[in-house]
Amino acid sequence: MKKTLIQNAQALVSGQLRDVDVLFDTRIRKIVPRGTHIDEDATIVDGTGKVLLPGLVDVHVHLREPGHTEKETIATGTKAAAAGGFTTIFAMPNVLPFPSTKEVMKDYLALIDKEAVVHVHPYGTITINEAGKDIVDYASLKELGIEWFSDDGVGVARDDVMKKAMTSAKENDVLFACHTEDMRYRKPGASVHESEYAKQNGWLGIPSDCEFAQLARDLDLVRDIGNRYHACHISAKESVERLAQAKRNGCDVSGEVTAHHLLLEDKDVQGTNWKMNPPLRAHEDRMALIEGLEQGKLDFIANDHAPHSVADKEKPMDKAPFGIVSLETSFALLYTEFVHKQKRWTLPQLVDWMSTTPARRFGLEDIGHIRIGAPADLILVDLENEYTIEADCFESMGKNTPFDHVKVHAQVCETFVDGKSVWKGKTA
Repeated sequence: MKKTLIQNAQALVSGQLRDVDVLFDTRIRKIVPRGTHIDEDATIVDGTGKVLLPGLVDVHVHLREPGHTEKETIATGTKAAAAGGFTTIFAMPNVLPFPSTKEVMKDYLALIDKEAVVHVHPYGTITINEAGKDIVDYASLKELGIEWFSDDGVGVARDDVMKKAMTSAKENDVLFACHTEDMRYRKPGASVHESEYAKQNGWLGIPSDCEFAQLARDLDLVRDIGNRYHACHISAKESVERLAQAKRNGCDVSGEVTAHHLLLEDKDVQGTNWKMNPPLRAHEDRMALIEGLEQGKLDFIANDHAPHSVADKEKPMDKAPFGIVSLETSFALLYTEFVHKQKRWTLPQLVDWMSTTPARRFGLEDIGHIRIGAPADLILVDLENEYTIEADCFESMGKNTPFDHVKVHAQVCETFVDGKSVWKGKTA
C-alpha cells in the first residue's frame, strides 16, 4: 500500500496539538516536526488550516441492515459514520434475523465485511431474538470474536433471566451493553419526558423511573455477580447517581451519554424529530449528565444513531418511532457548543470521550491515538470555518434530526480507515 503524508496540519498527539507531519500506510509510521524532509514515495495531503485527530469511536449505532433496509443500509450507515469522523462503530443487534446464533452471526459478519467502509463490530443479543426469555450461547459467538452483547431497544424484564445471563457473561468474560427500560412505567403512546410541558402539548409522558428502576436492578446483580456492564444512553439524574454508587462499590461498570441528551431538554421538543428513547428530560437532568461526564460518573459519549423514513416520522407524536440520526452531526455540535462557544471543555477532552475512552472500554486498546504503530484511522477536520448542517445532504438515508440548518464548526474534511481515504468532503 502506498504511503500517505499529511503535511501542514496540527495533529493531536499525546493530548496536545502539535505542528507535525504524519506518514502512514495501514499504520502510522512517522510523526516528525512540520517541514521535515521525508525521503519516501507518498501521496501528499495538504492539511493547512486543519487539525488531524484520531478517528472517533461510537459504541451505539443502528445500521438497520439486514431487515430494515428502507431505513438504512450498512453501506449508507458506515458512509455516514465516515462523514461524521467515526472510523469504528458498534452495530446494535435489533436487525432481522437477530444475531443470536453463531450461524446468523457468520452471515452478518460477511455482509459487514462486504459493505462497510469503516470498522464495524456487531453486538450479539443477550437473549434469543431479544425476546427476554432464553439466553444466548455467548461462548459460541465469542469464537467469532464477538465479545459484546445487547438487547438494545428493550430491557430484559425478568430478574431470573437477567441473573442467568449475567452469570454466563461473567463465566465467558463478555461485556453487556444494556438499554434499561421497565415497561411497567411506560404507558402505550407515551413519547416524551413526563412533565408539565408534555401535558401542555397533549403528549403522554415517560417518567425517569422507567430507566433507573431497571438500571438499579441490573447494578444490584452486577454487584453480586461481578460481570462487566455498560449502561446505554443514560438520560436521568437518578441513573447518573446509581452508576456513581456502583463504581464506588467497585463494580466493573460504565455509562454513556448521547450528544442530544447533552444538548437538548424536554422543553426543546417541537415534534417527532425530537422524539427519542429515552426521551429528552428536564434541565436538571441535562446538567446532571454534563457534570456526570465531567466528573467521571459517566464515561464517554455515544450516539444511538437511529435512522427512520420520512413517512414514519411524519406520523402523529404517539405513533411515530423513537430515534434520530446523529453520526454526521454529533462531533460538530458538541465541539461548537462546549469547546468553541462555552469553552467548558477542551478539544482533547472531547476526543477522549468520543474516541480513546470508548475504544479502551470495549477492548480496542490501539484505537483512539495518534502514535507510531497505531492503526491509521484518522480524520482531518476544519475547526475554524462555520458551516450549516443540511439534513438533505446526509450520507445516511435517515434525515430525522432536530439539528437541521443549525450552524456549527468542526467540519470533517477527510476520513482515513487503515490508511485508506474512505470519505472526502467538499472542503478537503
